[in-house]
Amino acid sequence: MEFGFGSADEAFRAEARDWLAGHLVGEFAALGARGGPGSEHVGAGVRRAWERELGGGGWIGLGWDRAHGEYGNRAGSLTQQVVWAEEYARAGAPGRVGHIGENLLAPTLIAYGDQAQRKRFLPAVARGEELWCQGYSEPEAGSDLAGLRTVAVRDGAGYRISGQKVWTSLAGEADWCFVLARTDPAGRRHRGLSFLLVPMDQPGRIEVRPIRQMSGTAEFNEVFFDGAVARADHVVGGEGAGWRVAMGLLALERGVSTLVQQIGFARELAEVVGAAVRGGAVRDPVLREHLVRQWAELKVMRWNALRTLGAAGGTEGAPSVAKLLWGGWHQRLGELVMRVRGAAATVGPVDWSPRAPYELDALQRLFLFTRADTIYGGSDEIQRNIIAERVLGLPRAERGMPGAERGMPGAERGMPGAERE
Repeated sequence: MEFGFGSADEAFRAEARDWLAGHLVGEFAALGARGGPGSEHVGAGVRRAWERELGGGGWIGLGWDRAHGEYGNRAGSLTQQVVWAEEYARAGAPGRVGHIGENLLAPTLIAYGDQAQRKRFLPAVARGEELWCQGYSEPEAGSDLAGLRTVAVRDGAGYRISGQKVWTSLAGEADWCFVLARTDPAGRRHRGLSFLLVPMDQPGRIEVRPIRQMSGTAEFNEVFFDGAVARADHVVGGEGAGWRVAMGLLALERGVSTLVQQIGFARELAEVVGAAVRGGAVRDPVLREHLVRQWAELKVMRWNALRTLGAAGGTEGAPSVAKLLWGGWHQRLGELVMRVRGAAATVGPVDWSPRAPYELDALQRLFLFTRADTIYGGSDEIQRNIIAERVLGLPRAERGMPGAERGMPGAERGMPGAERE
């Protein structure tokens, strides 16, 4: 199909734009202006209120499949989902803290959960009332997700969970966590895993420790489970089906969100160009060529994303191609920021003091944050393996991990930071 916007989409765009203009005011607008990579944990209370505002307007869950019912969200075609995402980004609205529940947990429950689970959890997500985090990666099971060590032992009407998760985005703000754990100790690798829905409010049984990044922010966390309780009827897909459910969820991590991301990239590029003009760096013909190249590559990424969305049945390997494109592009943008600013890039916005020992401006944070772009969510090396083996049909490579099963679908996708997608 040819991906394009019709008159109904443009009417929907006008509605979305009017709603955002009327509701993105006051503390919500101020929070949006403080955005940028890694800022999702700042202003948690206002962000929760913004999620409820979105839910009240029916803007959460536009793309949810309605085969099993409605859960308080409005229906939205694929093009309308793109329209909403574009208008949201252009309005400079706050980074979402509900996106994990809306875009990962909800479609997973619709595909693999039972009706009781859908009725319990989906309306609360649609109202913006319950936030979620993702319990996948572990210290010894990042790129090798099937090697996880967290265990869930049956205890009466539920499970007791013990283990550690890492790189867990928004764990400090989340009400619930979907946790991949081993329920069958005899199961090997991806066999014997289950997908459990775990309440985070369990003092003494769940501990969240923020991980401070070199950018000075702490958007990721370690999560320790010490006998945390999960109900037996909160196992999605049934006991032992965790790998199938987890891989189904990972397939949902990229889609319309890629286009939204690119709008944010365009805003960042404009800031870099503005810095080049103000500082005179734009007079350097080599730097000027690099700025134009960044602009052209961003246009290509948009066209590729639209082509992929418009392809009937999807495009094999498209998520990996998209990840390679945007990861490298964003990292190069961060490096370009430093070149544009020259020596001034090494100086913070305020003088050092014991109360403010680590102050950075937005462009400095951008540079430091982008160092991880080619690692989290699936490293470049992993994405190239996926494309080579699953798209081009090349021989499978040795994984270089003791005991790793070769050719395991999606195993390499459980990377640190995959929760951010």
